[in-house]
Amino acid sequence: MSKLADGGSLGLGRMHHRDRRTCSVLAGWSALAILATLSSCVHSSPPADLVVFGRTWTGDRTNPWAAAVAARGDTILAVGESLAVAGLVGPKTAVLSDPGGLVVPGFIDGHVHFLGGGHHLASLDLRSATTPAEFIRRVREFASRQRPGDWITGGDWDHELWPGAPLPRRDWIDSVTPNNPVLLSRLDGHLYLANSAALKLAGLTRDYPPVPGGTIVKDPRTGEPTGALKDNAAGIVSARIPPFSDAQQDQNLEQAMHAAVERGVTAVSDMSGGEIWNDLAAYRRADAAGRLLLRISLYPPLRHWRAVVDTVTRAGHGNAWLQIIGVKGFADGSLGSRTALFFEPYADDPKTSGLFVTPEDSLRAWIGSADSAGLQVAVHAIGERANSLILSIYDSVARAHGPRDRRFRVEHAQHLREQDIGRFGGQGVIASMQAIHIVDDGSWAIKRLGPVRVHDSYVFRSLLDQGAHLQLGSDWPVAPLDPILGIAAAVTRRTRDGRNPGGWLPEERITIEEALRSYTSENAFGVFADATRGRLRPGNRADLVILDQDLFKIPPEEIENTRVLATVVGGKIVYQSLAGR
Repeated sequence: MSKLADGGSLGLGRMHHRDRRTCSVLAGWSALAILATLSSCVHSSPPADLVVFGRTWTGDRTNPWAAAVAARGDTILAVGESLAVAGLVGPKTAVLSDPGGLVVPGFIDGHVHFLGGGHHLASLDLRSATTPAEFIRRVREFASRQRPGDWITGGDWDHELWPGAPLPRRDWIDSVTPNNPVLLSRLDGHLYLANSAALKLAGLTRDYPPVPGGTIVKDPRTGEPTGALKDNAAGIVSARIPPFSDAQQDQNLEQAMHAAVERGVTAVSDMSGGEIWNDLAAYRRADAAGRLLLRISLYPPLRHWRAVVDTVTRAGHGNAWLQIIGVKGFADGSLGSRTALFFEPYADDPKTSGLFVTPEDSLRAWIGSADSAGLQVAVHAIGERANSLILSIYDSVARAHGPRDRRFRVEHAQHLREQDIGRFGGQGVIASMQAIHIVDDGSWAIKRLGPVRVHDSYVFRSLLDQGAHLQLGSDWPVAPLDPILGIAAAVTRRTRDGRNPGGWLPEERITIEEALRSYTSENAFGVFADATRGRLRPGNRADLVILDQDLFKIPPEEIENTRVLATVVGGKIVYQSLAGR
């Protein structure tokens, strides 16, 4: 965190006055840093704590481009031409210079499961397992290193990569996990595999009753659970996993924060669901100790709206680093698990059109109550019917409760009928989406939806053209926590299988500038922080990122190769790349 402050390959160093008339320059500085030193000799205005030189996209429509940014404390002091800003360099000013790359506002991830992501970094990784045999081998190797009785979690497997796309079964892994209960998630977090030990602990047998909002997949011949569990059914097993200790949660947070700032993420919206209260305690410990490296906005479960109101009433919403913004609910599941809710049946499984993860009457009651209490409401909706329903509920609640700046959000908004696209802009509802999912879904979504309905997928261009607020995020650990990959996916829409070099549904591509806004100012808007974050302008928070390439000057297919050289949050350098300039 501190190497840049000691001078480094980004052209940073400490300025030293030997006396009032003489300045020295540390070796290795760029021409801009030398200019800053010379300028500091003749200007007497109060110095900045940090000055960054380089081509800068500010995100401010009134002043979109600059050559330097200065900060004092956690606040931006000046944005402008290098010569003017150089006058703010003083004897203790840290100077960053990267003339060949790009400076942008700090990336904000609009949808993560943050501490779960931190834990996931040390969990079993099955994302790239391309066959059932590889899946089993990795489970065996991971299990061999675990203590008897410890739960094995993680996963991120994708059965669509396997020949024939079979769902995994517990008998695949029972023999290689004889001493450990196992619960492994599909990459979308809506379909899981449990081994026999885990099913036994949860009491899941062939006689277990149907689960509202979920499915216990059963063998059609024997009626026994196969181990595959969809949506709420997986919660029956996960409820048996012991909660993390305070020390484990602190470690999860530490790992997650470092993973975030290394990728230029300066703030996140945490949609952690049922674990949010345990997460909140970890966040508060870190905040009290001054250990937070980025800004956290929390969304506890919608069903707990009353407890959230009590918490906010008692302790307030929070501060500039940690705050409770609103609540988050679920309407449906996911496309990959065939639990996203559509008006028509799935093309590859006509027996189902998806499911309600939360009953419609509960959604209506909870959203209305949360809005009455002044909380922002965000709801997960992926299928066409789920999105249409949530938009209708939002509209009826807003009409009933009267005008106010409520900023309703739909999380994912992946599949939208043409008649519903304009409702986002018309109703002022935020589309909180994850472009990175295109990389996976674009390879197989046509199987689920057919050749016509598939065109309703990830309609970024259409939403923007009809006046919607579009914010982007990762859904980490469902997808990689990397805004650069999300921006690349939004701009190119290329898929992992290489079959769409010109983009999957290319008519829905957006521009570099639009993608950057969706990862900066639009995400700030999504948490009511647009007055102070998401743009580089005087008075805003000094959150910024230095990239090694200028995204506006390189071919779109090279975006994904861009690397973060430095991350600044609140005027402090929280990350530097050892491979920087």
